[in-house]
Amino acid sequence: MELKGFGSFPAHTVYINVTSKVQIMDIVKELRASQKLMKLDDDNKPHFLTEPHISIARKLQPWQYEKSWMEYEHKHFHGRFIADHVLLLKRRENMKAWQTTEKFVFQNMKSETTQGNLFASIF
Repeated sequence: MELKGFGSFPAHTVYINVTSKVQIMDIVKELRASQKLMKLDDDNKPHFLTEPHISIARKLQPWQYEKSWMEYEHKHFHGRFIADHVLLLKRRENMKAWQTTEKFVFQNMKSETTQGNLFASIF
């Protein structure tokens, strides 16, 4: 996983940018294929990640967001780590805590890489 810089969802969230989005979105795409198995009814639909990021402050009041974003907007950050699994989380209605539903361990399977993506983090 490659992380670089900060981003925000205006008025409520500040996050760390995930630059290795392709790999994450491939996993999300596979999970979406089994969406029908996760749907309880029309009122309880699964939520899938559309913008990979790591939240550092969320559900901020507008004044908190403005103050936080002024602090992080021009800060530099770069990090990298190797992930060996991904968690599928579930939260029941009226509960604040997330529960781990399933842990998917990566199998060190060969992944396809195109030449254009090999050096994407350099440019």
